[in-house]
Amino acid sequence: MSPGVLQNLSIGDVAIAALLVFVNGAVSVLLKLDLERKLAWAAVRTVVQLLAIGYVLGWVFAFDRWYVVLPLMALMTLIAGFAGAQRGARTYTGQRIDSIVSIWVSAWLVAAVGLFAVIRIRPWYEPQYAIPILGMILGNTLTGVSLGVERMMQELTARRDRVESALALGATRWEAAQPSAREAVRAGMIPTLNQMAVVGVVSLPGMMTGQVLAGQSPLQAVRYQIVIMFLIAASSALGTVGAVVLAYRRLFSADHCFISARLRERAKARA
Repeated sequence: MSPGVLQNLSIGDVAIAALLVFVNGAVSVLLKLDLERKLAWAAVRTVVQLLAIGYVLGWVFAFDRWYVVLPLMALMTLIAGFAGAQRGARTYTGQRIDSIVSIWVSAWLVAAVGLFAVIRIRPWYEPQYAIPILGMILGNTLTGVSLGVERMMQELTARRDRVESALALGATRWEAAQPSAREAVRAGMIPTLNQMAVVGVVSLPGMMTGQVLAGQSPLQAVRYQIVIMFLIAASSALGTVGAVVLAYRRLFSADHCFISARLRERAKARA
């Protein structure tokens, strides 16, 4: 291997790294956590899913047409929307649609700004850039959305008496829901803020690390990572606010009533 060239990993190299998963298994056994099956299933899913996306991206990169790239990006967004609506002990009618809409609008809007105004890819659908950038934005946005909506439902459940009392005393639906909505948006934004606070000091993000390993100048890699971090922060904030507002409109009627009947526990949470 010549200096500065990243070595191609063989199946044996990957197998050696896979053996490290047994550390997790040993911890589970020693502490009686009963996570062995979940760990094995997660490891299998990791390998299968990454191999599958590797083959798909290889085909997409070779084909390099907008009518191939856009459907893949749409599929990624739909999966993120569904994943964002599956978390938490409580849900409400319409959460899945709200999750998809909030993630789709915020992630695609911010990704468009990054691709068209900042990085200025030509053509804009260049899969080498468009798909990874959207993927990083989606992953962090769905985390913010899911945490924000989960906190919103927790706050409304815990504050139900105060919310209904405020409405009975003449408060508008927004005045009654505002404290819960504020806490929900804060909860959705905290993970990104924590990540921004330690990036480059405690952790080296994946995109920057990948560029450095591929031989890119560290300073150039840092500039790209700064752009990505700001795109992620903007999308996470917009997505969280959008999801919380949509949840608020679902759970409060136009005549300023709290429709608590729409809140329900998930089946797995009850089990």
